Amino acid sequence: MRLDLALIRVHPNLSRRRARAAIEKGQVTVDGTRIRQAGHEVAEGSEIAWDPHRKALPRARCSLPILHEDEHVLVVDKPAGLLTVPTGPAAGDEDTVLVRAREYVSHLRPRGGFVERVHRLDRDTTGAVALALSREARAGLIRTFRAHRIERRYLAIVARAPRADQGTVDAPIRDAWVSGRRAVARGDEPQKPARTRWRVRERFSAAALLEVELDTGRQHQIRLHLAHVRLPVLGDRVYGVPTAGRVAPRRPMLHAWRLAFRHPVSGARVSVESPVPADFGRALSRLRRATGPVRGG
Repeated sequence: MRLDLALIRVHPNLSRRRARAAIEKGQVTVDGTRIRQAGHEVAEGSEIAWDPHRKALPRARCSLPILHEDEHVLVVDKPAGLLTVPTGPAAGDEDTVLVRAREYVSHLRPRGGFVERVHRLDRDTTGAVALALSREARAGLIRTFRAHRIERRYLAIVARAPRADQGTVDAPIRDAWVSGRRAVARGDEPQKPARTRWRVRERFSAAALLEVELDTGRQHQIRLHLAHVRLPVLGDRVYGVPTAGRVAPRRPMLHAWRLAFRHPVSGARVSVESPVPADFGRALSRLRRATGPVRGG
């Protein structure tokens, strides 16, 4: 249930407008954690508390859509073309998710706020990115990511129709970059294990929409692994193919659709879904018009 509706269930005299206002002011907690999104999904049995006398938090607007926010964790929806973090220590003035999040938090906590990244998405990959708003949360989230106790699901349009309905790519990725590219490791060269699982959500005559789940999180992993099994991501000019018939997107059609994990401080489950971006939706529509779906996976 949405938090605003769950709050009204606990306090029936609250109107929908007042419930949303109380949440946005930071006067409502879920299992002890302050939540500021009225649409936050609340699990059955969660403890919801409203303190109308609690000092309201400053209101500020983030330049990125917020998928989840509490005192320790912020999850935003990254658009295509935006870096997650600066390219280097000397590039602090670059426009990045991290910089925008810090600007937002500086308005909420004028005396200083902690914001650090715990993972990243490639520049042209869209979707959910989590950031830590406290040192305690960052340490916990890093442990969660390293132990692979996190659900990361992506949507990918591939420029080839898979023979099977699902599959797993278990192929280590070499540590070295060559000409700006990663590669599947060979022999004893330095490498890291990597595993990607995929299943077909929708088929076309010469393309498919896949749901992809990461068991590990290496840089470029999905694009590289799918290309390795001859399912190149549509629009990927590094590992994939730029076009499929008349469908020619300007970026890789890869979207970080779902992110779920146990909260590093409260232990509650955090689960968000990022809406499919407009260009991804247009590519799907063109494929459907051009070829029609063959069958689902």
